[in-house]
Amino acid sequence: MALRGPLCRLLRTQLGTCPGSRAHSVAVLGAPFSKGQKRRGVEHGPKAIRDAGLVERLSQLDYHVHDFGDLSFQHLEMDGHFMHVPFPRTVGRASQLVSGAVSSAVGAGHISLMLGGDHSLAIGSVEGHAQQCPDLCLVWVDAHADINTPLTSPSGNLHGQSVAFMLKELQEKMPDVPGFSWMKPFLSATDLVYIGLRDVDPGEHIILKNLGIQYFSMRDIDRLGIHRVMEVTLDHLLARKQRPIHLSFDIDAFDPCLAPATGTPVNGGLTYREGIYITEEIHNTGLLSAMDLVEVNPILGTSREAVQATAGLAVDVIASSLGQTREGAHMAYREIPTPKEDTEQLRL
Repeated sequence: MALRGPLCRLLRTQLGTCPGSRAHSVAVLGAPFSKGQKRRGVEHGPKAIRDAGLVERLSQLDYHVHDFGDLSFQHLEMDGHFMHVPFPRTVGRASQLVSGAVSSAVGAGHISLMLGGDHSLAIGSVEGHAQQCPDLCLVWVDAHADINTPLTSPSGNLHGQSVAFMLKELQEKMPDVPGFSWMKPFLSATDLVYIGLRDVDPGEHIILKNLGIQYFSMRDIDRLGIHRVMEVTLDHLLARKQRPIHLSFDIDAFDPCLAPATGTPVNGGLTYREGIYITEEIHNTGLLSAMDLVEVNPILGTSREAVQATAGLAVDVIASSLGQTREGAHMAYREIPTPKEDTEQLRL
């Protein structure tokens, strides 16, 4: 349960704005959940990412890695459609569970790393992070805006409505979706930047324009270059004050030739170098406090190689977010080694 009131303010004064910012430990939270959309298999994403060597890779960096295993989700039998939204109560309960886990992880001083699962899980992940760090900002890397409301969504799937639940400016536009009475909107439109958009629904486009949300489509990335995109992103979010960053990264932000094992691939996505540059720049701020890596779906890979490529790419994204550079991770050596006497004797 998040601390609130005078005691919370006192602790934040003593410990800093956010317990998880500049942390030197990572809490890995598996979220094998798929009810935010209709395609089976994404619930196996956390295992695929772990099997691709996640914990081993992170252990090579300058962090203590705590893998807390997978959260256990319950599918409610009595969970009829709300409007044309499937499984609203199941998704709402799952989001609440994720929220509590992320809040606990960040509150304990860890960087929270949530492995999905579908992107509806970000509702709980960002909300839980905000319990500990109410001044956070959100970088959403995705082919899709995921900002539909139940009234604008063509499919009704909640993984395409995640951000709408978070934004204060959309509170009057959102009906009372069953399963979500536990939360209230907590994020302002100015606290959000999208990177990688290329499949935006008509209702989402109106929302983005009306709320003045900063976003970079793939056309913008082509026109400006990823270096300038990240300059503007970080200036927009951090110019007024340094604050915790939540990175929510959907693997379908990459081009399908790099990440084929995902549920909603869209051609013309990020290159490997563009995606890794995004995460390197976020790491370089020193402000990453929580991260989601979602929508790896091993069932949809057409071959074993396709699954391994997608899961391996997810590991690369996470590792670069946490400090692995393309020059190599240099944590093992803090100074140039000096030969010892016994070493010289062995040479003789």
